[in-house]
Amino acid sequence: MRFATDPATRIHWPASFGRRFLVTVDVEEEFDWSRPFSGAARHVAAVAALPSWHRGMRARGVAPVYLVDHPVATDAATAALIAPLLTDGSEAGAQLHPWVNPPHGEVPGELASFAGNLPEVLEAAKIDELIAALTAAFGRAPRVYRAGRYGLGPATLRLLAARGIAVDASMRARFDYRAHGGADFTAIDGAAFRTAQGVIELPLSVVYTGLLHRAGRWLHPAATRVPRGGGVLARTGLLARVPLTPEGTPLADAIRAIRRAAQDGARLLQLAFHSPSLVPGNTPYVRDAADLAQFHRWWGGVLDALERHGFAPVTLDEVIRAA
Repeated sequence: MRFATDPATRIHWPASFGRRFLVTVDVEEEFDWSRPFSGAARHVAAVAALPSWHRGMRARGVAPVYLVDHPVATDAATAALIAPLLTDGSEAGAQLHPWVNPPHGEVPGELASFAGNLPEVLEAAKIDELIAALTAAFGRAPRVYRAGRYGLGPATLRLLAARGIAVDASMRARFDYRAHGGADFTAIDGAAFRTAQGVIELPLSVVYTGLLHRAGRWLHPAATRVPRGGGVLARTGLLARVPLTPEGTPLADAIRAIRRAAQDGARLLQLAFHSPSLVPGNTPYVRDAADLAQFHRWWGGVLDALERHGFAPVTLDEVIRAA
């Protein structure tokens, strides 16, 4: 499925909103990203590292939004670790990993790992189960949703609106997951907009940098259809697609992307990562202690760059009210 925005639906932030950034965290189970999807992968030990990272972010004025999935929400000890973090603007939202989220009526596999590919009745039942688990764990229904693997489908936004979800954060701007059975977001430019169902869409920020950045929308997809084409453009400084995440994005690239976003007039950026990256060995991005130290340095450097270019932290509540 291909998603696109209509310029008429773009959210025009009031002047008082300024330039802002939101940090979201996919709080989820640890699983081997190289192995098949398994409903048994419900280990959540890495969440214990979250409070320490949270304290560092709060010291910089950041109130992260925690997008919590079913294994975390239904583990009493882990939910108890997260609950004290949900103050001063931080809150828990919903993240749906269908392979570990009941009810299980699908045939497991990559196609079914995108919740939007499931029959509408099953996708709805999984969303309802997740909302109930989060409400029981944290005493409040979630206001924001993310489909794991960015797995939006034709019914998802309508299902969210019917359940009072105000914000979706499932679209990863400028990425195309059709080769794996997912959605195409190459026409999503990263600006927030209101969907036809009335839901506020906050895409994950991805910025084109380089001499040819203005041609990125059509040039990057074309280049990636050629073997190593995208890599050649990036290495020569002509064009790079830079997701604002510590997972796979070098600090220098992220700083250039923030500068470019400011120059292009971006009003709201969304930065994100997966909670298992807080413990070495859980993701390809943080394999050892050296990678973890680099992960933390990334956040320090990126927060400095955001401040330098006039981006201030924002809470989800402030986003909803301003929109």
